[in-house]
Amino acid sequence: MSTFDINLHETLYSLSNALDLVGITHIRHGKRVAFIASECGKYLHWSGQCMDDLFEAAILHDIGVAKTVVHSRLAQFEWEEEIEHCRIGASLLQSSPLLEKLAPMVRHHHTHWSELKDLALPMETKWIANCIYLADRVDMLSLSSRIDNANLLLFKDEIRKKIQGKRGDFFCDELVEAFLSISRSEAFWFSLENEHVDGYSSIWLSETPVQKIDFQDLRSIMLIFSHVVDAKSPFTKAHSDGVARLAKFIGSLWNLPPERCEMLELAGLLHDIGKLRLPDALLEKPGKLTPEERAQVKRHSFDTYNILKNIKGLERISEWASQHHERMDGSGYPYRLDRSTLSLEARIIAVADVFQALAQKRPYRDPLPPDEIMNILNEQVDDGKLDRDVVNSVDRQLQVCWEVAISPQQV
Repeated sequence: MSTFDINLHETLYSLSNALDLVGITHIRHGKRVAFIASECGKYLHWSGQCMDDLFEAAILHDIGVAKTVVHSRLAQFEWEEEIEHCRIGASLLQSSPLLEKLAPMVRHHHTHWSELKDLALPMETKWIANCIYLADRVDMLSLSSRIDNANLLLFKDEIRKKIQGKRGDFFCDELVEAFLSISRSEAFWFSLENEHVDGYSSIWLSETPVQKIDFQDLRSIMLIFSHVVDAKSPFTKAHSDGVARLAKFIGSLWNLPPERCEMLELAGLLHDIGKLRLPDALLEKPGKLTPEERAQVKRHSFDTYNILKNIKGLERISEWASQHHERMDGSGYPYRLDRSTLSLEARIIAVADVFQALAQKRPYRDPLPPDEIMNILNEQVDDGKLDRDVVNSVDRQLQVCWEVAISPQQV
């Protein structure tokens, strides 16, 4: 099994950029929550490890949100169904050995302090969860105030009053006091602007060294984010996982080294992460897309690259993932690459993506059987879109490829 030299903070931070896309108009929500929460933690002199856990949990706190409609409802100060995304997020984090410690913090980041304080949890977990809750509500209140680019300073007293009014009920007394102290200054509110939040986060990123992470642990993190992407629509459920499995299998048919096949699997898991920016309705539209909608869709592979490109050690994976819609004749997107520049791995993922999509039910058609899928792949080869040799390798193992590609629920 291969290992990767990775900065875990850098990886989590980059992948959290995908979560920020779900809000569409609430870009960097997770980063601002991490900033606000960390400032409260610093005011209370929390330990270094506690601050580290706080920042990680804060940037990932909305990992249970895949749909834009859910994100928009969470912008309300109170919503009767707000706990559901906390349960989903905690369940996802529990699946990764490197992130499972964050699960109870995310599980309770909307639990009122009046209830949370009596739960059988470590006090540090309660504090972190409640700190994220407070920071999350502050950011949502500030976003609501900035309609039509209104100056946030005009609303800071109203926001502070709203938080103070929930003291002892929604939020712990000490955390409210910390927030009221740090938010007195104008500088605090200016720091919620994007460039300042990015600068604040860069300090946190620089404090963690590169470490060796084995494939299974890294895969467990990537699998979480692939599940978030696939949860955007019932029609894309398990698509990323299926593409990942099929790409890895096709790589083995080409006798690629095990490490390269594992990298193909990671690229397959992440290839559609840029789709988190797309509105839910667009992915579930039963009819033909309009030119404007098609233009929106074409952005997702570019967003995939932007999310992954800053993870040092995964450079090739980010390239392969972002090129899954490139075509041999140069007619693909977003870079218009052709056979002269496309790597074998990018060609494999392109074929795996088309195959798996055809094997799944979509809003405009039922899943296709293996022979029909093969006919379409061959047509795309004849049209100069897909690599002939890669498609031929699939044809020789068609039934196995089909079984690998479809989700376990469909077998």
